[in-house]
Amino acid sequence: MLIMTLMAHPDDAELSCGGALLRWRSEGAQIVLIDLTAGQLGSRGSSARRYAESQTANRLLRPLARVCLGWEDGFFAETPEALREVIDLIRRFRPNFLITNALHDRHPDHGRAALLVERAAFLAGLRRIRTFYPPYRPHQVLFAIQDQWITPSLVVDITAYWEAKLRLIQAYESQFFYRENDRDPPTYLTRADFFPHLEARAREMGHFIGVTFGEGFVARTPLAAPPLHSWPLFQK
Repeated sequence: MLIMTLMAHPDDAELSCGGALLRWRSEGAQIVLIDLTAGQLGSRGSSARRYAESQTANRLLRPLARVCLGWEDGFFAETPEALREVIDLIRRFRPNFLITNALHDRHPDHGRAALLVERAAFLAGLRRIRTFYPPYRPHQVLFAIQDQWITPSLVVDITAYWEAKLRLIQAYESQFFYRENDRDPPTYLTRADFFPHLEARAREMGHFIGVTFGEGFVARTPLAAPPLHSWPLFQK
């Protein structure tokens, strides 16, 4: 089993689905993370620092690979060249599941990335589109739920991985922690209520499925039901 995240910025994956990735890796899945941009327009830190912070997160998550495409933050667009680059990555790693940004969100890059990746995932299966690797289409594309509320199609229990997810996020120190005499300005992400909001969201997602913490995802297509005996509703 291989799970790939294809998201706009470094830290998008850790914030939106870090707990699920930690859980799935512990259950034997391989993880590949693709950052479309280096976060060049971030109000805090720099692309070099964001890269170093992503490497700290990698030591906790231990992905099979992490690739930064270095696209222009804030200005990347769905072009044939961009689509082919993503198609080739999908064909190269052949993920069973592909996770991308929220379909709509506070940051406009998120929805733009989601639509681009969704289209590339479909096109990757067309044999007449030629890239270095042979055609392949992921079994399922999932969209993360990020800043704005979206009703989930699927919720993953991350209760056992909540503290580890926080450590993943805290690896991005430049983005989430403002200190006195800091040369970079405070932002929405450094507000005192950001981490309480993150916890409240995880608790609300968990509440849907009767656990303490959860991460939600959206699917455009129906998800197959597991065997009846595996449903918590029917377990003694």
